[in-house]
Amino acid sequence: MPLAKALAAQFLACVIIAVAIKAGIVPLRPIWQPALLQGLAASLLATALRSERWWLPIHFVFVPALALAQGLHLHPLWYLAAFVITALVFWSSYRTRVPLYLTNRRTAAALTELLAARAPGHMLDIGSGTGSLLQAVARQLPDWRFNGIESSPLPYLVSRWLSRGIENLSVRRGDFFAADWRDVDVVYAFLSPVPMTRVWSKACGEMRPGSLLISNSFEIPGVQPVRRIVVDDRRKTELLLYRPASGKGGTGR
Repeated sequence: MPLAKALAAQFLACVIIAVAIKAGIVPLRPIWQPALLQGLAASLLATALRSERWWLPIHFVFVPALALAQGLHLHPLWYLAAFVITALVFWSSYRTRVPLYLTNRRTAAALTELLAARAPGHMLDIGSGTGSLLQAVARQLPDWRFNGIESSPLPYLVSRWLSRGIENLSVRRGDFFAADWRDVDVVYAFLSPVPMTRVWSKACGEMRPGSLLISNSFEIPGVQPVRRIVVDDRRKTELLLYRPASGKGGTGR
C-alpha cells in the first residue's frame, strides 16, 4: 500500500539519522544537516520499497520543510491550515496514486485542434482537476459538450467557480470509474501509469464505436495507440490516442 510504504520510509529514515546522531556520525547542529540527510535516506528507502517516482521529492523535502518551518516560529494554526489544504487538494491520492496534474496551454491547444477536426460531440475529462483544460477547449468549441469529474474537493470547487458562465461545460465531484461512459465520444485522461489498465478496460466495455480515449503522457500497458501527437512544449508532451470500442489500440496508421 502506498501510504504504508511512505510511512515506513519516513520512520526508518528518522531512526537511521537518530542513531547516526547518537553515535556522533552526524552532527545535530546546524539542524538542516540531519534534516537533509533524513530526506535523502527517506528517498532512497522509498526507492528500495518501489514507491512511485512522484513520492521521492515529497520524501526528500518533508523533514527539511518541517525544520525550516520550526525555525520560522509559525503559529500552530498555520500547520493545521497547511494540512487541511493539502488534504483537500490531494484527498485520495494516497489510495489511487494519481497526483494532481494540470494540462498546459499548448497541450490544450493541440487537443482543441484535434477535436475541431471531428464532428461535434461529447468529451469527458476524468480527473479534471481545476478544470483549466475544459475551460480552454469549451470556449473554443461551443458546439461540443464537455464534462469533468474530479474527486478532490478543493480542485473541484475551483473548477466550479472558474467554469461558471460556460454553457457547454459542467463539472461534478465523484469517482470517474463509477460514471457511465456510454454516451461519451472522447475521454481525456491525465492521470498516472497506475490506473491506465483499469481505464482501458472500462473504456472497452462502455465506449461506442468511433470513440477515442486520449491519454496525456501515460501509455496503456500492452496496447498500441493509433496515433501519437507530440506537443511543442518544454516537456514534449505526448497525447496518446486509442480506439477502445474495438478492444485494440490499433496499428498506428
